[in-house]
Amino acid sequence: MPRYLIQASYTSAAIAAFVSNPQDRVAGVRAIIKKLGGKLASFDFCLGEYDVVAVFEAPDDTAAAALALAVNAAGHLSSFRTTRLLSPKEFMAAQEKAHGLSYKAPTKK
Repeated sequence: MPRYLIQASYTSAAIAAFVSNPQDRVAGVRAIIKKLGGKLASFDFCLGEYDVVAVFEAPDDTAAAALALAVNAAGHLSSFRTTRLLSPKEFMAAQEKAHGLSYKAPTKK
């Protein structure tokens, strides 16, 4: 099953809600991923550019896009990025497909 990386940041209103009413966000994310036929592998809060990073499996890109749409529709995130992850086996297959191909870079006149 394809794997995906989520990187997200909360709005200041969401952060204020956490401070006034601490709550578990992982259970809700796990439930929606399961409903889409996937599985949450990890969910971590972090310091830096993003507040959350998560890795999940989903049946396909459409399910991953549905998750992004549903989570963003709630309006509590200021940024949300989904990245499709390739397994080492998939990356090896890509290398093998690329082997022998050539592409000419643009040139100046």
